[in-house]
Amino acid sequence: MLPISPSYLLYYLPLIIAISLVFGATRHENTKLILQHALQTGRWITGFMGTLFIIICILDWLL
Repeated sequence: MLPISPSYLLYYLPLIIAISLVFGATRHENTKLILQHALQTGRWITGFMGTLFIIICILDWLL
């Protein structure tokens, strides 16, 4: 697996924040509900990406 520069990982946090806030704002008008929904969406995306990362690392190790 090709190593990724740590500086590229800095793009992950703003990208997740932007996606989560836009996704939450399309479903709610209240700021509190938008932030709650954005937090839940951010957790879901981070968990999904972490799972994919672990699967890819295991496959790379096996092959």
